[in-house]
Amino acid sequence: MNFKKSMLTFALASVLFVGCKDKTNEKDLKGTAEATESTVPKVKKEIAAENLQTASFAIEGMTCAIGCAKTIQEDLSGLDGVQDAKVDFDTKLATVTFDKTVQDQAKLTKVVEAAADGKTYKVKEVKI
Repeated sequence: MNFKKSMLTFALASVLFVGCKDKTNEKDLKGTAEATESTVPKVKKEIAAENLQTASFAIEGMTCAIGCAKTIQEDLSGLDGVQDAKVDFDTKLATVTFDKTVQDQAKLTKVVEAAADGKTYKVKEVKI
């Protein structure tokens, strides 16, 4: 019985040792530029007031606030020229304030609709 416990303990320790990977080593192998890019926040450029534009649109296909709405909001917020992006899951509406010399309705729509598999979300009723 004692031998079985020892072998089971050894097997479990072996699986944990081999199965768990150190994620920092994977980043180091890919290069420091990629690791730095993910840890350093982007600095948003100041947008001239005359170039600011706001678009509101409905998003069909969202099923949850954390997975869908938050992911779309982060994707929109990360775009160059976007000052602010809010996605409200309850009303299924997105409001994006952006630099009209950098972004436009077509680019914003493309980002939203590509957020999942390209078939899940659809943008409707765009108002600028």
